[in-house]
Amino acid sequence: MPRATLDRIEDDVAVLIVEGRQLTRPLRELPEGVREGDVLDLDTLVVDREATKALRAQVREARQRAKRGKKPPPSGDFDL
Repeated sequence: MPRATLDRIEDDVAVLIVEGRQLTRPLRELPEGVREGDVLDLDTLVVDREATKALRAQVREARQRAKRGKKPPPSGDFDL
């Protein structure tokens, strides 16, 4: 089953990532309540909840690995 990840929503257009390529679909074609990061079955356009959960766990782990050993950002007011 071909899958896509919802990368972002731009106005009424959904930007999907399929095998590293971007594909756009009208947002109205996707299930109501779909959100960025959801994994969809391209044949049925149904959210694959298990695949979405697994992808979010992978992203969370990658963020944690990236943060290890880094200082937290300074708190308080500062100018850019």
